Amino acid sequence: MRRDSALSLVLPIWRSRLLIMLLLLGLVALAGRAIYLQGLNKDFLQQQGQSRYSRIVELNAQRGKITDRHGEILAISAPVKSVWADPQKVNATPEQLQALAHLIEIDVGDIRKRISDQDKRFVHLRRQLSPEMASGVANLNISGVYLKREFYRYYPTGEVAAHILGFTNIDGKGQEGVELGWEDILTGEHGSRRVIKDRIGRVIESVEKIRSPRPGQNLTLSIDSKIQYLAHRELKRAVKANHAKAGSVIVLDVQTGEVLGLANYPTYNPNQRSSIRAGKTRNRALVDVFEPGSTLKPFAVAVAMETGKINPDTLFQTSPGTLKIGNATIRDVRNKGTLSVSQVIQESSNVGAAKIALLLPPKTLWEMLSRSGFGMPTGSNFPGEVNGRLRPYHKWRPIEQATMSYGHGISVNLMQLARAYTIFAAEGQLKPVSLLKRDAPPVGQQVISRKTALAMSSMLETVVQPGGTGLQAKVNGYRVAGKTGTAHKPLEGMKGYAKNRYISTFVGYAPVSNPRLVVAVMIDEPSAGQYYGGAVAAPLFSQVMTGALRQLGVPHDALGNIVTSPMPVTLKSEG
Repeated sequence: MRRDSALSLVLPIWRSRLLIMLLLLGLVALAGRAIYLQGLNKDFLQQQGQSRYSRIVELNAQRGKITDRHGEILAISAPVKSVWADPQKVNATPEQLQALAHLIEIDVGDIRKRISDQDKRFVHLRRQLSPEMASGVANLNISGVYLKREFYRYYPTGEVAAHILGFTNIDGKGQEGVELGWEDILTGEHGSRRVIKDRIGRVIESVEKIRSPRPGQNLTLSIDSKIQYLAHRELKRAVKANHAKAGSVIVLDVQTGEVLGLANYPTYNPNQRSSIRAGKTRNRALVDVFEPGSTLKPFAVAVAMETGKINPDTLFQTSPGTLKIGNATIRDVRNKGTLSVSQVIQESSNVGAAKIALLLPPKTLWEMLSRSGFGMPTGSNFPGEVNGRLRPYHKWRPIEQATMSYGHGISVNLMQLARAYTIFAAEGQLKPVSLLKRDAPPVGQQVISRKTALAMSSMLETVVQPGGTGLQAKVNGYRVAGKTGTAHKPLEGMKGYAKNRYISTFVGYAPVSNPRLVVAVMIDEPSAGQYYGGAVAAPLFSQVMTGALRQLGVPHDALGNIVTSPMPVTLKSEG
């Protein structure tokens, strides 16, 4: 009876229906979840899956090359490897870490410290490895330690063109010079690609290139590598021979305004970044200013001639070798007596130059100096170039106008001075300066008439002839025009001038019959016994101009002046 009653037990119908409904709801939920995951939210799942094996790898863009005007490489980027780690994935034995530290030449404790920060996913262990180091790191096969391609900036000329080129930091960003000034042109655009990696991070397949890297543009400078080396070599010798603090030299093409050579000393090697010091990276020829001394006399004479106040034969009494203006006294190195304007330039008379300047309204002299490019940029676009200082004429006192004529009370950089002399070399035109190679000569600005410029050339030519202060600037086989300069250095942060600290300069051009080059020289604080521009700067001018004209194949214009051995010379003192 019990067995029969159990068999005849009838369950409530709602229980079966509830069970069926629960099963159906479960199936619907599973189906909905499947539709959601595989249809509506599939991108998320694919991303999560790909994150386990797929990576986006940055492709570094190669920085543009820098070459000289003839295509010689001055700066180039070479591919190298850097080693980095993902602290969350590093799995290495103490022996592996020790081997890695020995291989990349850093302390193992430093490696442990860098990979201990689990909040980071990327830390550099060492940048820009040698090929041997990179190969050794790959062979260690350490989980979480990877190699990355970068570029190393290399400068084949080393210290020779360092102040022009500048250098980049380890990330390939320009820090000084052309590398900084033309950063936007030289820098490319990084690309990227998708790759598949295995469980220890090795790339096993390149899937697709998302964006191709765009390399930077190449840059062609106006520099001639051979002339640049010549300028560097001779400047280095001159600075050392004169026990000078520093020096600069510029070689400028008269016809195009292109800078063919620019050297400073002391210099540095941009390939040895760890040894670079701030004081040595300054391009003194463009970012330092000085009082140009007697090299400014031709500008006062030129404007006085242009306005009809004087001519080359006008006589000035310079006796007794002094000129008193107010409480100040202007002096020559000796009593030079009566001098013509041409002799004022040849013998560099401060008294004569001051008397000529005082014939002019202050505004007239100021306009001449301003039109000559003083107190304004040269147009080189070099980063950090200074404008110098040309005070407003309405603030000049008579003594300041007088001393301005021989380069005191005005500050210039060497590039401004070199550029200004293109006025005399290019028949009165001021040429715009360029550090980049030009396709065609630019149009210059007419500052003085052709007649005045030619007359000034004749006077400047007497400076390097017997009786002139720049006899040691002569160049074998060529007619040379130029001007010496010697100036006391102003006291830093104080009024007045240092007694035994000088700036020695010489600026000139050749060949006079058809000028091709302007060379400007500045020697800072010579201390080997000589300090006049004619004794210190003029010989360096001669060496650089001689080599540069020969390099360019410029024809001689003074065949009777060709000698095969040096002749003794007598140097006259200058103001």
